[in-house]
Amino acid sequence: MNKALQTKVKDLRKKSGLTLDALADATGISKSYLWEIENRKEAPSPSAEKLGAIAGVFGVTVDFLLHEETGSPEERHLDEAFFRNYSNLEPEDRERVRKIVDSFRKG
Repeated sequence: MNKALQTKVKDLRKKSGLTLDALADATGISKSYLWEIENRKEAPSPSAEKLGAIAGVFGVTVDFLLHEETGSPEERHLDEAFFRNYSNLEPEDRERVRKIVDSFRKG
């Protein structure tokens, strides 16, 4: 399990004043699964969809949740803005964006 993810989800949730129940309602992820993300040594690795839902609630990127902070504040701001926009897309449009990103990664 990614320690950065465990720490950041718990910290963001507490700073936001959300309970596990409230975060579960906001993300559509079960309270028990969120508890496992925050607390278990051998917690499951959340899917991209679940990570996106968590990141969307807190207005951060999935990259922020998974990694130590890198890049300039401006880059992080642009990444967060992109992710917020992505989170608001319809599922079909999200799939299109994923395909475009995959095509760039494949070279």
